[in-house]
Amino acid sequence: MKLSPLHAHFVAHLHRRRTARLFLRHFSFEAFRHAPVSKGVPVDLAHTLTAAAGEAPDALLARLHSHPDGLDARQAARIRQHSGANLVQHEQPMPAWLHLWHCYIDPFNLLLSALAAMSWYSGDVKATTVIGCMVVLSTLIRFVQERRSSHAADALKAMVGSRATVLRRETAGEADDPATRHVVVDGRNVRCVEVPLAELVPGDIVVLSAGDMIPADLRLLKARDLYVGQGAMTGESLPVEKFAALRGPAPASPLDLDSIAFMGTNVLSGSATGVVIATGARSYFGTLAARVTAVDRAPTAFQAGVNKVSWLLIRFMAVMTPLVFLINGFTKGDWVDAFLFAMSVAIGLTPEMLPMVVTSTLAKGAVLLSRRKVIVKRLDAIQNFGAMDVLCTDKTGTLTQDHIVLQRHVDIDGRDSLDVLKYAWLNSHYQTGLKNLLDVAVLARGDELQPLDLPASFLKVDEIPFDFQRRRMSVVVADRREGHLLICKGAIEEILAACTSVRRGEVVAPLDGEALAHIRQLTDAMNGDGLRVVGVATRALPANQSSYGVADEAGLTLAGYIAFLDPPKDSAAPALLALRDKGVTVKVLTGDNGLVTARVCHEVGLAVAGLLQGAEVSAMDDAALGKAVETTTVFAKLSPLDKERVVRALRGNGHVVGFMGDGINDAPALHAADIGISVDTAVDIAKEAADIILLEKSLLVLADGVREGRKTFANMLKYIRMTASSNFGNVFSVLVASVFLPFLPMLPMHLLLQNLLYDISQTGIPFDNVDEEFLNRPQHWNADGLGRFMMCFGPVSSIFDLATFALMWFVFHATTPAAQTLFQSGWFIEGLLSQTLVVHLIRTRKLPFVDSRASLPLTAMTAAVVLTGVTIVMGPLAAYFKLQALPLAYFGWLAAILLAYMGLTQGMKNWYGRRFGWQ
Repeated sequence: MKLSPLHAHFVAHLHRRRTARLFLRHFSFEAFRHAPVSKGVPVDLAHTLTAAAGEAPDALLARLHSHPDGLDARQAARIRQHSGANLVQHEQPMPAWLHLWHCYIDPFNLLLSALAAMSWYSGDVKATTVIGCMVVLSTLIRFVQERRSSHAADALKAMVGSRATVLRRETAGEADDPATRHVVVDGRNVRCVEVPLAELVPGDIVVLSAGDMIPADLRLLKARDLYVGQGAMTGESLPVEKFAALRGPAPASPLDLDSIAFMGTNVLSGSATGVVIATGARSYFGTLAARVTAVDRAPTAFQAGVNKVSWLLIRFMAVMTPLVFLINGFTKGDWVDAFLFAMSVAIGLTPEMLPMVVTSTLAKGAVLLSRRKVIVKRLDAIQNFGAMDVLCTDKTGTLTQDHIVLQRHVDIDGRDSLDVLKYAWLNSHYQTGLKNLLDVAVLARGDELQPLDLPASFLKVDEIPFDFQRRRMSVVVADRREGHLLICKGAIEEILAACTSVRRGEVVAPLDGEALAHIRQLTDAMNGDGLRVVGVATRALPANQSSYGVADEAGLTLAGYIAFLDPPKDSAAPALLALRDKGVTVKVLTGDNGLVTARVCHEVGLAVAGLLQGAEVSAMDDAALGKAVETTTVFAKLSPLDKERVVRALRGNGHVVGFMGDGINDAPALHAADIGISVDTAVDIAKEAADIILLEKSLLVLADGVREGRKTFANMLKYIRMTASSNFGNVFSVLVASVFLPFLPMLPMHLLLQNLLYDISQTGIPFDNVDEEFLNRPQHWNADGLGRFMMCFGPVSSIFDLATFALMWFVFHATTPAAQTLFQSGWFIEGLLSQTLVVHLIRTRKLPFVDSRASLPLTAMTAAVVLTGVTIVMGPLAAYFKLQALPLAYFGWLAAILLAYMGLTQGMKNWYGRRFGWQ
């Protein structure tokens, strides 16, 4: 079978896109593309591949100590002890010491280390100790959290890891597990099992069909219309047809061996069996991976958002720190103290806990999502989950129960027909490609055909596999009495396009306009009842050939229809309502009939604002499609590239788009979406391409995931808002105080100690509660909004810092350098308490402690920090930190200042929320 131009374009899209990174997660696709394919592997490997490509199958199996029916479990275990796991070396986890080093070499930690070195050089041991504690705290917390999140992610990925189907001979006493099935290969009944990719060994015989990732280097033993995407290895734009034997002389490059299928590529169409000849690091892919330099991937939207916010704070620090240095140097005359003080301010402005908060929050979110049957493969995808405002999904299994039953098998006039069921059963039974739920439903009705003993009466001759351009597939069977019979089933329009006649009983009549109108009226009526209609057609052929292709799907006779029912899910309606309440618009992208899809949408309460067919989408240019997607709910009869265009059009309109798919035809759209979502029962290529895997194909599970994604983002945003506004207020206060005071408003050591305590108080943020109002709308990074927030709330804290300055100056008469310790102690306590209080004030728009309460971990951490700060000033350690105990009257004034601060901040929150929105 040769691929049509449209199908070739589709499969080229598939392997050029995300499939290129499935096995190359830590390596650059471009680097692989330009690697010398013949010189990039050892000569012995190239020789081994070439020799295996031309070796006779029986001799190759004997050399590998294998068997046409596969290895048995004990053989496989023995070989695995010698060959090792089928894993590529770069997938090994980073050693703990190297991971610790990477956690340390963060820009913020390097800045703190430089300041610690300066403090040590200047003889300030106390400041050096405090800064060192900050570095150690930041590094160790990040290391522990990342280590935990890495282990959690590995455990979660193991739950949804891809598997390969292999032939396994039974051993004495071995019982079949539920994943075992038996298939007919060359007239033999052989046993198939599914095993994790890592357990494959040389000599295993692998069964391949459309959508499978090729798990190791294979020598093909049987191949039927097998097209493979090798773009991940070669960068070539077209699929490659593979065969069961080497044609012609051996080529110069191993990648041109047409009887070898390489690890890391994927099956786009057709079916095959192949014997494993190389695994893991000994495979062609594994050898290349060891020789290609890793190149960093482009940052995701989440990473770009974090980087933008970090650089905003760094730029702010770069401007304010020199100002503090110059003002204190000119006004106090001591440039060394001014420099140390300015460096302490710089440390106070550094969001050194940001990596820890981000990692902890994402890891916690991933673990919580796993409890809701949502597996996160890439941690920073959680934020995109929360930001999603449009979800594109298929109908089957999400809106419906994914339990398809064959409801009717009728002739072209709608009368029950056992012949139509017989043809459909033979087609589903003998096809070796990607069996879908429709095939399963047809085969389940086999009991009705038992008296006919169809397997004994009809032998398979050939098949023409399904593809997404023809939307039909055929098998050719040999009737022992009447020759060959081609049986074709597929989408009704595509079947009609190949038919020239219809069967009414024993009479064959032309397919004229009247018959066509009658057929469409009948099938539309069934579609309107929610039934999915598939056409069944036949063609009698002489028994003089053994190979058939697409050209033989012509001149067919329509025998009738099989109609399937997939009832709506009970959970679909409440799930759609939950997504709508959270600001997520659901659009249905399906290859199914539009009438069926619209009926299902109506039954689950999804209002259909508009319906577009695939042909209409294909006819639109990008501008027209961009307008149409905003007013359309259902997109039916879509090809894979149509789905991708719809997703891109929605993204082009500014939406954050999630796409949920589980088939090979969904791969382009999964790549095009902001967040790819699949299920653990999906084909390998879809499952590997997704960012998030659902253990249950349900929109209700998805709604829970959206909620958790928004909670995760909310807690990250809290830290950034708290840090930015508090730091801005402190620096503004320092600038004012530096101009008017004859001494430093706070010693460098005081600033460092205050900042260390404040950092500790924020370690509970990843575990904080989030207000329901924040969870009802999609959330996005907004660095400009952060700057505005900082400018509005920073000066509020400065007002009360200045009030504290006035209190210490006018009430407690701390007006001279001799009394500066009293002044500094008063501001240390007020600054620490107001900074800690702002954690509770800014975490919610509501009234804190009354309408919205922080989580127990955050409350406990902030309370502990307040108690520690007061104890340092009022206890025996005060002199060590150059502080002194404050008079009791101070605390009455402090309470009044903090209450006023709470009142003004609450008023500012209300005004800001009305003016700019809180989210």
